[in-house]
This record gives sequence, structure tokens and C-alpha cells, in this order.
Amino acid sequence: MPASSFEPDAFPDGWGHRHLLDLERHSTGEIRLLLDTAARFKEATAGCRRKLSVLTGRTVVNLFFENSTRTRTSFSLAARRLGADVVDFTASSSSLSKGESFIDTAKNLEAMGVDAVVVRHATPGTPHLLAQHLSVGVINAGDGPHEHPTQGLLDIFSIREHRGDLAGATVGLVGDIAHSRTARSNIWGLLKLGAKVILCGPPTLVSPRWREFGVEVSHDLDAIVPRCDVLNLLRIQFERQNTRPFPSVREYAHLYAMTRERLRRAKKDLLILAPGPINRGVEVTAEVADCPQSLILDQVTNGLAVRMGVLWLVCGAGAAAEPPRERIV
Repeated sequence: MPASSFEPDAFPDGWGHRHLLDLERHSTGEIRLLLDTAARFKEATAGCRRKLSVLTGRTVVNLFFENSTRTRTSFSLAARRLGADVVDFTASSSSLSKGESFIDTAKNLEAMGVDAVVVRHATPGTPHLLAQHLSVGVINAGDGPHEHPTQGLLDIFSIREHRGDLAGATVGLVGDIAHSRTARSNIWGLLKLGAKVILCGPPTLVSPRWREFGVEVSHDLDAIVPRCDVLNLLRIQFERQNTRPFPSVREYAHLYAMTRERLRRAKKDLLILAPGPINRGVEVTAEVADCPQSLILDQVTNGLAVRMGVLWLVCGAGAAAEPPRERIV
């Protein structure tokens, strides 16, 4: 569809949620709707480069209590691509430093007339708590090691762009599963769309109890590489670990980094993903990160599409009002 012919009211119905807190509680149909909406926005904005005015007059607050480059910038750009105003909240210079509670801070922002709060916090469940106290939409941008729903969606979106239906695809999630909110969101989304999921990493980071979720667990990357259609290479999150889960980074890279030699033993159409930030030489070598099968930069672009879709559904469709008939500006 040419960008100039885009009509927002052509989007599918069926969302009806005020928040996006996780993927665990959403149905297969709802996850497909999120992905379909992102696809329409990517097409309508010429690959996320042009603007729409479908959220003009609405305000989005980025409420981040952890460092972030991609996610925070992506949400800001996505909101602006749709015509919304954006407020970037900095905890260190806020009234929190004077003793104000997290909830009171959020309520004060809500009282200023915002329409959605995008929150990242180190404590699992923080967005869920916020959603209980606010009447505006809350979007989880990562809550500790719990979930990161828009990252899971953009990973799945990137796979779907290249493969179509995910049913029957084998996706390996490799690395720090124990501390990865991205892994959890991917697991919920991939399983609901019919993919087979293999978790791989050191035993200290990949517990056999994950099998209870319906996934396969392996500690041998070389054994699973030839079976996988997709490998998603997760960063080792040293900042969330109290003890070192393996003897050395060098040993981890030897056993679990995706290298050119392992790529040669993989399927020719294997897709390589990494949610970032990537550590070249640890979870992936430079030649693999930059190879033709790598979707790492595609994921960044697709993050804009997914977050535009989520913001529109939460701020626009979630308002139960007919979407305005706006064209690209």
C-alpha cells in the first residue's frame, strides 16, 4: 500500500486493553494483532522513516529508572512519528531524590494530562503496580528479569518478516536465560505462535525447570545449531548477577558464542538475532554479527514499528474512539 493512501481506521479491531504489561497474559490472536498493527505502521511510514499525525494532541512519558539507549530512544521516536508529545523523565533529577514515592511521582505526571506512561524499572512487577494506580495506559519497557514485551514482539516481528508464519519454526535462545526479560517475552510469544523453542547456555544460567514451560533445554550449542531456523543471542547480564556463573568470559565465548565455524554447520537460511547491546567476541563474533543472515539492525528498525503499533493501540484504539482519518505529514 502506498504511504499516501494509509487510513488508520483500516487497522484490525480486537485489542481492547488499556495497558501492555507482558506477553504471558495475551492470547495468540492478540499477539498477532500487535504484529499486524506494527506491520501496517512500518508500511505506512515508509519503513519507519516518515511521520503520521494519528496521535497528535496526546502525550507519552518515558519513565525510566534503568539505563537504556535503544528502548528509550525507540519509544521516543515512535511516539513522535505518530505526532505525540514526549516527556523524558530522569529519576536522578526528579522529586524522588527528595523522598517522593514512585506512585506519587507517577500520579503527578498523570495529573499533568499525559495519555500513556512507558516504564522501565529494575524491580519485577513495577509496571503492573503502576497500572493499578493510574487511569492512563502503562507500557512495560522492561521490569527487572521479568518481561520486556515490546522487545519480544520486535524479535518475533523480525522473524515473521523473513519467514512468514512461525508455526513449526525452531528458535534457539542462547545465553543468559536466567536473568533475561527478553527471553521470557520471546518464550511466551513464540510458543503461542506455534514455534518450537530451545533454550541453550551454561547449566548455571539455563535451569532444567524451564522444560515446565514447554521448551527444550540444552547446554550444547554445537548440538542445536544444525536444528535451528533462528538463533537469538542474548547478552550476559553481569549487572544482575551476584556471582560469576562461569569461570571466564573466554570460556563462555568458546562454548556459546556464535562463530563463523558454527555458522557453516547451520542451515543456509538461518536467521541471527540479538536484542542488544551486543558484545562482539562474547555472544557473537564480528563476522557473524555483520553477516547476511544477521537481522540485528533490522530489529532496531522493527522496534520503531512495534512501538508505534503498541502506542497507537494503547493511546488511540484503547481510548475507544474512532481513529482519526489522517494521512502522512
